[in-house]
Amino acid sequence: MPIYILLSKLSQQGIQTLKSNPDRLHEVNRDVEELGARVLHQWATLGEFDFVSVVDAPDTSTIARISVALGSRGSTRIETLPALTIDEFVGTLSY
Repeated sequence: MPIYILLSKLSQQGIQTLKSNPDRLHEVNRDVEELGARVLHQWATLGEFDFVSVVDAPDTSTIARISVALGSRGSTRIETLPALTIDEFVGTLSY
C-alpha cells in the first residue's frame, strides 16, 4: 500500500483535549483504521509539528478523506505528504 506522512499540529482545543485525555491519541489511530488506513509509526515531536505519523492507505482518496475527517474536528491541522521508499524513488529516475 502507498505510504503517507501526516504532520500534525494541535490547535488550542486539541492541546486541551490531549491534556484531559491522553488516550485520545490511541482513539484517533483507531479512527484512522475505521476510515481504511493503518498507522505504522507515530512520534511526538518538538518544533513546528506536534506529531509525525507514518500511515499506509490504499490510495490518495482514502488518505484525503482521513485528513479532512481529522482536520474537521478542529483539534489539529494536518499536512499530508505522499512518501516513496528510496528504491521506489530511484526506480522513477530510470527511464
